Amino acid sequence: MKDLAWGELLSVGVDEIDDDHRKLVDLFNILNHSVTEGDGQQYLEAVLEELINCTVWHFSHEERLMMKYGYGAYEEHKAVHKELIKSARALQQKIIKEGGLVSSEDIEFLEHWLTEHILTADMKMGDYLAMQM
Repeated sequence: MKDLAWGELLSVGVDEIDDDHRKLVDLFNILNHSVTEGDGQQYLEAVLEELINCTVWHFSHEERLMMKYGYGAYEEHKAVHKELIKSARALQQKIIKEGGLVSSEDIEFLEHWLTEHILTADMKMGDYLAMQM
């Protein structure tokens, strides 16, 4: 699987959110390389945990900005965040149960999990925040 490339397509137009997204893309790529290179179970699980933890922090960051600037779709966006974390934790438990085996389907799921949210909900939020900040 090829790396995710950061670019204007993924930019929401708010520097601090884009900075977070770059970090998440970097962590996804580290995980992807780890799977390809056959790194050990503990390392794979640690990278996945870091990706999830950074995502939790990032979602909290976005939610704080949405509250501060009165984003009308705050509750809906927050609910999407909750579901995304729930799905990532379920995948994490599956991987742990399977002894650290990460399939290409798991990587595809995480790629979609990351990019789809940025390209949909975050773009709308970014447009709003860019006008407010």
